[in-house]
Amino acid sequence: MSYLSNTIELENGMKMSKKPNILIILSDQLRRHVLSIYGDPNLSTPNIDHLAKEGVRFTNACSTFPICVPFRFTLQTGEYAHSRFVPAIEWRMSPAERTLADEFNEAGYHTIYIGKWHLYGGHALLPKHSNKKANKTPVPPEHQGRWQKWLGFEIANDFFDWYYFEDDDPTPKKIDRYQTDGLFDLAIDYLGKQVNSEKPFLCILSVEPPHFPFGYKFAPADLAEKWRKKSIIFPPNYAIQDKYKVPGLKITEDHPNFNQKDSIYRLKQYYAMVENLDINVGRMLDFLKETGLKEDTIVLFMSDHGEMGGAHNIINILKDHPFEESIGIPLIIYDPRRSKVRIKVINDSVCAEDLYPTLLGLAGIDLKDKKPGMDLTPLIYGEISKLPREGVMLEFVHDLRVGAFYPYHEVYWRGFRTQRYKYTVLGDASRGGKPWQFFDLEKDPYEMENLINNPDYKSEIIHLHKLLRDQLVKSRDHYVLARAYGMEGLNLWRH
Repeated sequence: MSYLSNTIELENGMKMSKKPNILIILSDQLRRHVLSIYGDPNLSTPNIDHLAKEGVRFTNACSTFPICVPFRFTLQTGEYAHSRFVPAIEWRMSPAERTLADEFNEAGYHTIYIGKWHLYGGHALLPKHSNKKANKTPVPPEHQGRWQKWLGFEIANDFFDWYYFEDDDPTPKKIDRYQTDGLFDLAIDYLGKQVNSEKPFLCILSVEPPHFPFGYKFAPADLAEKWRKKSIIFPPNYAIQDKYKVPGLKITEDHPNFNQKDSIYRLKQYYAMVENLDINVGRMLDFLKETGLKEDTIVLFMSDHGEMGGAHNIINILKDHPFEESIGIPLIIYDPRRSKVRIKVINDSVCAEDLYPTLLGLAGIDLKDKKPGMDLTPLIYGEISKLPREGVMLEFVHDLRVGAFYPYHEVYWRGFRTQRYKYTVLGDASRGGKPWQFFDLEKDPYEMENLINNPDYKSEIIHLHKLLRDQLVKSRDHYVLARAYGMEGLNLWRH
């Protein structure tokens, strides 16, 4: 059958015309490595693991542009960030963009957005060292992407003192609970009112943790104290300085806030925030079961990007980098209607641009405009065994911010990731990106040996350079690519 049809044929041969509900749980800055289902030895995440064991887990899902705003732009529009020259943050999405909500509204869905938005230029509202102004500034209705129900905010970055707005009401509403707990409460309360609705719903529940907040209040007190006392096992690339130049702020013993003691403390608190998230995922799954929504609700669990966590000696709070800790995100899809696709692991490389067409595919909605990503539902449901492509492109378009925290302000990178290999180029807008990194992820999953000059891998490096170059051309990327491996550069103005 076609997964774009309005009628779903179930495994028992019966047909169901009602489209499924779809719930997206979107976490901020959650790298996939930290979940126990992805192999972390320190933390147990039983509820997220249960979702993965009941559904489909992607092992190589990538945040194409690993920072908040561009990922969220791509999720809402299906487009590459470079197509609108989206920088890291301090950017406002045009109300003219056709969004995910538009697609689902027209298909008869009730669309609901709950939590962090970060597409209204929030950081531009921030006075120095404060998040109060941004969190108390409403996102105007014309900038809400036409989500029918709005229980959101632009950005808070404070999990104990935060506010949300309802629809077009400009009055900030304070929730006196830890943010993840409070947002799951809002979602459970509102979705409970949809139990007997004739309309299916699409709901995005977007929580900020485990993104590091401003200040040092990370997790609820009991979990914060529990993890402060725990010992943890470090990955082999933790606090290891790379032998080649990698931009970014490093862990240094002479820095008052970014020394190794601080890094370990932050890492433990990161685990505390993730444990709290897992507890809330369990609450949501229980709610879906108790209300009878479970059988009609597809659940997606994902994050917008990861964070370095001290890997490669880069301080915990940074992402931005093409390393797996930064680009590697969890992607779990549970469809209760199809037991045959449960406990399924998919190793194909997938990217942020795939999410938009896949969500439409899961709902059986025709995609009106061509998008750069792929609908993954044929792969999820076993119509195909492998995607008809070798890999996905990665990018860091630009950072408007200047300073040690923002390593890609003057130089930018592009990359291409297959299931086994990752290749990146780095350079400025004048001379262009030059070969920078090449990793064999099968032999070196922690990316500790840069093989860019290793003659044994030359043919693979050249092949990935060509794949990257071809994708830059196909996606009309403005990136300046230097000449390399006998291939002409792109967008060069200096000859």
